[in-house]
Amino acid sequence: MPASELHLLLPFALPSAADAATALHGLESAAFDRLLARATLVERVIGEDFQRTLPHERWIARAFGAVSPADQRYADDAPLAPFMLLADGGTPGDASWACIEPVHVRIAHDHLVLIDPATLGVRTEEARALFDAARPVIEDLNVTLQASTPLRWYISGDALGALAGASPLRATGRNIEIWLPHEARTGKRSRAWMKLQDEVQMAWFEHPLNLERESLGLPAINSIWLHGQGALRPVTSPFVRVMSDAAATRGLAMAAGIKPSSPPESFAAFVREGGSALVELDPFSAPFIEQDWAVWNDALKALEASWFAPALQALSDGSLSKLGLTLCGDTGSVTLTVTRSDLRKFWRRRPIAALFIE
Repeated sequence: MPASELHLLLPFALPSAADAATALHGLESAAFDRLLARATLVERVIGEDFQRTLPHERWIARAFGAVSPADQRYADDAPLAPFMLLADGGTPGDASWACIEPVHVRIAHDHLVLIDPATLGVRTEEARALFDAARPVIEDLNVTLQASTPLRWYISGDALGALAGASPLRATGRNIEIWLPHEARTGKRSRAWMKLQDEVQMAWFEHPLNLERESLGLPAINSIWLHGQGALRPVTSPFVRVMSDAAATRGLAMAAGIKPSSPPESFAAFVREGGSALVELDPFSAPFIEQDWAVWNDALKALEASWFAPALQALSDGSLSKLGLTLCGDTGSVTLTVTRSDLRKFWRRRPIAALFIE
């Protein structure tokens, strides 16, 4: 079996220092701990509290060259919508696209809060009904619309301007006021977007589908969220293979001429064909956002058994030549690499606490 390189991209695998004691309480992860202790730290990105994109989005955009080298190195930029559209079966062309998703915005005491779209349980037929109601309203605003999948729609048009939108999981659970789309050049609230959002909200207000959801105790789908605006640009992949279920990652791979696949369930199922492979695993997002650290802890234990322990063994016996780890939180990330020779550097004793981002 040829030696190969594996890079694991793990969104929301890095809790903040404030949450670490709870998140890691009772965790037994000998292999993961040893990998971290012996690894070489490649990059540590602190990030900022009000960045509108997520660390793993910025990392993947930079890794494939979707962000211009002229940009600031850690600029709050991840123009991933056109690549998501490509992955979803659409045709981005040369236009600038933004992704919009149907969401639920909850009224709190004196502000509005976005709910994690993944928790809404919107069925395909529900999403199609909502789209049918919203489509004429959206197209009346002289924008182009593609809806290759029921839950992700894409819009393009000069009327929208250069919008900066926040990733849904960046704004989830927070007062949405500062996260709403604004003009990237001026920082002002976009009137075009506000009009579009208002028109869609009115089209869905008292829609039979929402009335039915509310009668069942489910949150109404009462708004839309915009993010990821940008234009398709030439990209290259630093990886021979890309395995991910994330639309952005799959689309970047496709744009780079690589046919992506779904991530294997375990390291044992990972076929080591030689060359470098990116595997994006995402068991942490939901419990991280919900602050359910018991479930987050269980997810890490599962990866310890299915990925970290067997990867450590493969490094030890030489069947894996290098393991890369990019651990992301909600503001920052760390990237490390481990080789067989690194495992012999017993003097390296980095604890996981050394990686936490405040």
